Amino acid sequence: MFRTTKHIYAQIIDDTAGHTLASASTMQKAINKHLGKGKRIAVANLVGKSIAERAIKKGIQKVIFDRNGFLYHGRVKAVSDGARKAGLDF
Repeated sequence: MFRTTKHIYAQIIDDTAGHTLASASTMQKAINKHLGKGKRIAVANLVGKSIAERAIKKGIQKVIFDRNGFLYHGRVKAVSDGARKAGLDF
């Protein structure tokens, strides 16, 4: 997971093979249309749901959440909450 002041990105990576298995971000058209002033946490939650749905379609249920050094609050917490609600286990 990575965040900037405007966008948030999430990836599920197979560390042994070094391949990205699933990804979601606010740069995608389906999620980007929800961006607006004051909606950053809601959109981060949507990114979490999106990454979880894509992972579950590929048969991935359990992951490790790497917050990449960011504090666990705000948008980072919203991504993890959205992913948990959509069915990912971490």
